[in-house]
Amino acid sequence: MRKEVRIAGFGGQGIGLAGYILGKALALYDGREAVMTQSYGPEARGGASSANIIVSDREIAYPFVQQPDILVAMSQEAYAKYYPTVRPDGLILIDSDLVTPKDVKGHYFIPATQLAEDCGRRIVANMVMLGYFCVVTNLVRRKAMEKAIDTTVKPKTRALNLKAFATGTEFGTRELSRS
Repeated sequence: MRKEVRIAGFGGQGIGLAGYILGKALALYDGREAVMTQSYGPEARGGASSANIIVSDREIAYPFVQQPDILVAMSQEAYAKYYPTVRPDGLILIDSDLVTPKDVKGHYFIPATQLAEDCGRRIVANMVMLGYFCVVTNLVRRKAMEKAIDTTVKPKTRALNLKAFATGTEFGTRELSRS
């Protein structure tokens, strides 16, 4: 098993943190092999940003995402740039508050930014998306993600981040039960 995941958006959305937490959950708490690389534009906020994670059940020889099995698009620019790179049978998770897709085949929609605002802060949209990712992809265990969040974020933001993650998992569970 080898899966390539790309999480993309713009600077300030916590894209790198989301990738780090996902990679940590997979490698430390789910017992898988995982690597994460990231790229971002020169701007501190607003520039392009992506986190690329490869997960496998064996050693990873080449650590760069070529053709993602899963794309998480949290901005229109990220969607436009990376949509063409997704495998034909890949999954695309989009923040429906910020992205208008070309197509709907293989797409999963979550109003991550609005749900984050409902939790109290727009900045936790990345955690909402990780919760949704956890349910929709079934690639990582929920407990592993919760532990990775708990051991990564600052103590004063821990409760908010875990609440946002739970909000994403609840949304995903409701959506999947409808289909």
